[in-house]
Amino acid sequence: MTPERLSRFARHIVLPEIGGAGQVALAGSHAVLVGCGGIGSPALQYLAAAGIGRLTLIDDDVVEESNLQRQTIFTTADIGRGKAQAAAAWVARFDTAIAVAAAPTRLVADNAASLLEGADVVLDGSDNFATRLAVSDACVAQRMPLTSAAVGRFQVQVGNFAGHLSGEACYRCFVGDAFDAEDCDSCAADGVLGAVVGMAGSLAALQALRVLLAGRATLGDPQWGRLAVIDALAPGLRVLAIGKDPGCRGCGAAAG
Repeated sequence: MTPERLSRFARHIVLPEIGGAGQVALAGSHAVLVGCGGIGSPALQYLAAAGIGRLTLIDDDVVEESNLQRQTIFTTADIGRGKAQAAAAWVARFDTAIAVAAAPTRLVADNAASLLEGADVVLDGSDNFATRLAVSDACVAQRMPLTSAAVGRFQVQVGNFAGHLSGEACYRCFVGDAFDAEDCDSCAADGVLGAVVGMAGSLAALQALRVLLAGRATLGDPQWGRLAVIDALAPGLRVLAIGKDPGCRGCGAAAG
């Protein structure tokens, strides 16, 4: 690493749980972010700040004024602009050493493999179950780890999934097949507090970093299948263990 990069990430490097080897591993990593909105914005900020070497940003939406209450990388100047392109521009301004690519499209089963190609981790902060399940199935098929983050009003759910590994659950093991139905395509729009999605995004970034550092730093316990559930009203946190479903259509006997 150059002296400038050593200085930039000095606070990481002095952590024994990361160290120089861990920082070099992050610099050589490729993370794909699905959704650049409320969860994706803070997640992207912390992934970029951590020194991830390559980022691919997937989102087919455009910035609206109502997004600015929680989608922290956008400003009024971005209204009407594609979120993926605006997010990539933010990364380019933040750290010119990061290779960033924008994919202004909706991820579906037919294009998932090409969009996720080469990822070391996929962080999904999308806002609908159809996309979430397409991401999960593609990650299993391509043997990629998945960090999934979701918010429902004041509840946050974040977990790492590795359904391609023996005995480990995928995201579909958690939610099942019902949400494939067209009438369940979108998560309920009941309002959201910006700080709550900020919690989800920062925790998702932390969990993705665990995946990228697995075997390279002591922070790298991926915690597969352990879903952190935060009640932001109480507040409180509990962790659920998600078991692999032998009949799962994504990673079990019914897969393929």
